[in-house]
Amino acid sequence: MRTKELKAMKRELPGPEFWALIHPHTGVLAEAQPTARGYGSDLTAVIECEKGPFFVKVMRNRPGGRRASLMRERLINPAVQSVSPALLWHTEDDEWLALGFDVVDARRSDFTPASPDLRAVVGLVDRLGDLHLPEVARNWPESRWDRFTVDEVEAELFRGDSLLHTDINPSNVILGERGRWIVDWAWPTRGAGFIDPACLVVQLIAAGHTPEAAEGWAAECRAWVDADPAAIDAFAAATRRMHRSRADRYPEAAWLEDMATAAQAWAAHRGAWSGDDVGLASSRVQH
Repeated sequence: MRTKELKAMKRELPGPEFWALIHPHTGVLAEAQPTARGYGSDLTAVIECEKGPFFVKVMRNRPGGRRASLMRERLINPAVQSVSPALLWHTEDDEWLALGFDVVDARRSDFTPASPDLRAVVGLVDRLGDLHLPEVARNWPESRWDRFTVDEVEAELFRGDSLLHTDINPSNVILGERGRWIVDWAWPTRGAGFIDPACLVVQLIAAGHTPEAAEGWAAECRAWVDADPAAIDAFAAATRRMHRSRADRYPEAAWLEDMATAAQAWAAHRGAWSGDDVGLASSRVQH
């Protein structure tokens, strides 16, 4: 499906059966305004209503990864409300699955080098290290980088008992006059605490920072400071392979190439890639 067609689909509102489903939580509906965020959902919208407003994420209730991600977001919300808007209600039937969140007045953050947002962004990422790992997340070990490592020994460096967000980007770090939040907990996992600051590093490089400057910001996060440098090196190398694999798979997506370029610059900066490791993890990377 083309990007324009996909966006158009996401702007379409569900039919009356959906509004009947959520009516016990919303009361009389006044307006539903689809939002630009939430590309992993069938619909994200701010609903003005009798009992609201609410920010809703809506998914077709179909088995698979997308449904599982919304279920994870529902289950993890009680543990992340210190840094994320509260989930106020949820509902589902055979056709739809919906989450209703508190509405916050905020904008996406700016990751560029001169941005005044950077200290707030880094402060939020640092606060992730204070989150308690709930019992439900103990069964969600982080493994997405494993197949891009050289071997199991390297993959073990990414293990840990920190609650991870793993999708730190300008759209998911939102800032307002009355608060700051990290949103879209679509796939929280349990792993090494340095992973979220490391994800921030790649995003900062993609936004125009040098690798040195990006790591300087990450160094304000306690989980980064406490990490084994060898683990960060291994993660940088695995991240380069991950983003290169995605960019090669979808060459029409310019943003994936941008991320691959940023990850390559970071890996080279750390000495984790010199251009001669092509195929090094070929037995583990599945295209």
